[in-house]
Amino acid sequence: MVSNVVLVPKPGGKWRMCIDFRDLNKACPKDFYPLPRIDQLVDSTSGCELLSMMDASQGYHQIMLAPEDRKKVSFITSEGTFCYVAMPFGLKNAGATYQRLVDKIFRPQIGKNVEVYVDDMLVKSKKAADHVKDLEETFSV
Repeated sequence: MVSNVVLVPKPGGKWRMCIDFRDLNKACPKDFYPLPRIDQLVDSTSGCELLSMMDASQGYHQIMLAPEDRKKVSFITSEGTFCYVAMPFGLKNAGATYQRLVDKIFRPQIGKNVEVYVDDMLVKSKKAADHVKDLEETFSV
């Protein structure tokens, strides 16, 4: 299955190239891995003196695809047919796959000094004096 490219206008007159994975997504079973509840994440910050928010920009692209799956995310352009080697944005289960991975990576810290919602991370510290240590622990993973 080869997907088509769609150009989407961005603010400022530029264009973003997106891949139309609708047909592929229809063929994929839904991954029901649960996302954290936003209200619980917000409540977990109660009493914290310092918070640092981070966005894992293009975090999905850090998950490599198995070589046998790469042809499933192929797309065609006027320059030829290409395929991703890492998980692209737009796949039905990309969010669940990414959440499962970060939950595993940060399991020892989640609920203590880290909260993760897909590609958004929050490092939280009950005491401001501990925040650098909490950040160092997070970045050392």
